Amino acid sequence: MTTAWSTFPVQFTGGLVTNISPLQQGINAVGSAFILQNFEPSLDGGYRKVAGYTKLDDAQLSGSGVVQALAVVENEDEERFIAARNGVYYLINTTDTNPAWASKVTASSTGFTRARHVSYNFNNALKIVFVDGTNYPVYYTDSNQSMAYITGSGTGNSAVNGASTVELFKSTLFFGKGTELVFTAPYSDTDFDPANGAGSIGLNSEITGLKVYRDALIVFCRDKIMRLTGSSSADFTLSAVTEDLGCLSADTIQEIGSDIMFLGPDGLRTLSSTERIGDFGIDVASKNIRPTVNEMQSFAQSFSSTVIRGKAQYRLFSYVSGETVDVAKGVLGTKFVDQGGQGFQWGELKGYKCYITDSQYIGDNEFIVFANTDGYIYRMESGTSRDSSNINAIYESPFMPITDPQKRKTFYKLDLYIKPFGAVNVVAGVRYNQNDRDKIQPATFTLSSGAGGGGFYGNSTAIFNTTTYGEPRTQSFNNNIVGSGNTVALRIEDDSADAAFLLDTAIFEYAENNRK
Repeated sequence: MTTAWSTFPVQFTGGLVTNISPLQQGINAVGSAFILQNFEPSLDGGYRKVAGYTKLDDAQLSGSGVVQALAVVENEDEERFIAARNGVYYLINTTDTNPAWASKVTASSTGFTRARHVSYNFNNALKIVFVDGTNYPVYYTDSNQSMAYITGSGTGNSAVNGASTVELFKSTLFFGKGTELVFTAPYSDTDFDPANGAGSIGLNSEITGLKVYRDALIVFCRDKIMRLTGSSSADFTLSAVTEDLGCLSADTIQEIGSDIMFLGPDGLRTLSSTERIGDFGIDVASKNIRPTVNEMQSFAQSFSSTVIRGKAQYRLFSYVSGETVDVAKGVLGTKFVDQGGQGFQWGELKGYKCYITDSQYIGDNEFIVFANTDGYIYRMESGTSRDSSNINAIYESPFMPITDPQKRKTFYKLDLYIKPFGAVNVVAGVRYNQNDRDKIQPATFTLSSGAGGGGFYGNSTAIFNTTTYGEPRTQSFNNNIVGSGNTVALRIEDDSADAAFLLDTAIFEYAENNRK
């Protein structure tokens, strides 16, 4: 009697899930990942191996210890970057013939841990202000590429000595210092005279971050979130968004799509508008990876974060000073819906040691940069390696029962649909029955396709002379597999500096056995 074969498709979607048991995940979230390391849920569908990072330039910052400040200068003509180390601020222009870090100003107290900044443009003059929690603010002026601290001689300037956060709202600079929110006169960055429209607002909770959202300035505190509305000191009004939770770290606050992401005491949350005018929703975005985020919070000494706007992606990095680069971790979340925390799919990053980050556009190009303790600035989404080291990308599914978890299935074939962006050379394999030690597991197999240097007709981003090439089509990798079990899991691993590829779909062919 001929054995009837059945097919079971696995569409790679759903992202990393670590908050439910593996069997529940295999039943209810087929296509999600039990392990998703250095893969990102893609807006184009499937899971794509992450891009690498390279040194922004071979020039190294002087001194030792962490890079304390990092900023991309939004100048459309030249690629300028600001960084600070050991209290000294430096500027580099990577479009110069021989780029080098030029020192600009030194803080009076050099031992601050981190400086935060905001860019602004008053009277057609691009400027950036940095605050570090210890010193007076320091100002960068792009027209002459100079930097200088304000002093305590001006009216009210001492109020911002030691400010730790800064934001621009309604053509006014707002500084967070302890429990006090200090703001300048309109269209001025150093005028703190109340007679000219400057002032301050006292809160009863420590300010941990500031972010503009729609027509309000969101004031994140340790145990509450407030919003400031109005257009000047005459009508600024502070009201509560929530008094039940706050933000733990200013360096986790990012605008992603139409939401604001931040790290709360119970994980990553989003602040978004609701249909009710003036109301906000605060959702837990990291519910699916709650154990992963909790683990990061338990051992991290500090955090940094960034967004990749072209991918609608948020990235959070934990920093532990003694960790090697290879084991440093982070998480990434791709936003698939316009608003709310439920529309994120997650993955885990490994090999990204980021103490401080920044991301901005220079012209049409998005620059995502980070630094740690080695004195170099790195650019994410650049190259196919981690600065010449391999990217270890792993996808592992939960154990899937397919039909009845008490019935044994015999497996015959596995077809993998993969979209390559270069040569593919990955290791894949299947495991049965929760990787039971008493069960012989089949050997892994290698998927290989093509050599580097191929082109695909029709893509505007790949040009040879005047001929335009296109992205590759999804390819099918057909594999005979052996073995049987009540449940099955799939693992795909690529530990190389090869080009990225996208996991699209897997199809198992199997026969179901009679119940014993």
